[in-house]
Amino acid sequence: MHILICNKSPVPVFAYGGTERVVWDLAKCLVEKGHQVSLLVPKGSHCTFAHVIELDDATPLQSQIPSHVDIVHFQFNPGIDFECSKPWLMTQHGNSDLNEPLPLNTVFVSHNHAVRHGAQCHVYNGLDWRAYGPVDLEAQRHHFHFLGKASWRVKNVQGAIDISKKAQVPLKVLGGTRLNIKRGFRFTLARNVSFLGMVGGETKLTALQQSKGLIFPACWHEPFGLAVIESLYFGCPVFCTPYGALPEIVTSDCGVLSNHEEALVESVKTPSFDLKACHARSVDVFNADRMTDSYLSVYQQVLDRDFLNQNTPCMRESAVRLPWISG
Repeated sequence: MHILICNKSPVPVFAYGGTERVVWDLAKCLVEKGHQVSLLVPKGSHCTFAHVIELDDATPLQSQIPSHVDIVHFQFNPGIDFECSKPWLMTQHGNSDLNEPLPLNTVFVSHNHAVRHGAQCHVYNGLDWRAYGPVDLEAQRHHFHFLGKASWRVKNVQGAIDISKKAQVPLKVLGGTRLNIKRGFRFTLARNVSFLGMVGGETKLTALQQSKGLIFPACWHEPFGLAVIESLYFGCPVFCTPYGALPEIVTSDCGVLSNHEEALVESVKTPSFDLKACHARSVDVFNADRMTDSYLSVYQQVLDRDFLNQNTPCMRESAVRLPWISG
């Protein structure tokens, strides 16, 4: 099978996680399974295992799709009325706007994500853990961490900071700075909190390897949670809210789910989780091989002209802003 994967962001981009890493790992695993892959992506992209076609925003999208591909997999919405001579589908990676219609052949990234759009089809994200290197579950762990775009209020980095202060534990924030003015003013004075900025590579992996756990009190419905599975891979239990896909990812043996600050504070004070179970959760369930097999099943369904969802998907409830009980 020859699959064309279309993305509006260049690949590879591995700052702290994100859609680009998932797209890269999917493409690579498809090739390893014997399929051909072409990437229709913006200028500046490069790939050693797939053919790269430069996406031109000034040219109609339909005319940029090669005639020899079997199926087209969009990582963005090409439009509910998009017409293409090839069978196609799209993955909705984020929360869409309320009542925004999406194509029938839309794949969501968790069961909760699909249900909130009135849809059925979902495929869990998976990562190629080989790229992360070995994990030392016996290593000394010195701090907790927050991982995500701290400038997004729904990620609730302030809640993570408050939890760390009340639990009297050091916190490293990956994905933010001490002074934030992008979406409301925030300046953090707390000495127990250090900010590493938008980091990737060895800096990020070392911070996760040395962490006692992820503090992640998101105040919206997480579509999936790449930060969560990356943390679990390094043996980090997760202390988070029970919103969106998080209950599907964080089981009772690898974390705590609560929207009450005090409950998460107490759990962080006395973490008692098996690091091996946390690591195994990511490796066994959220891996690129399993994700790719699921997409291959979805591709076949589309090639058989069977719609992925029964009705036009659209967001049925707002994802923002959900209760966070502090104090």
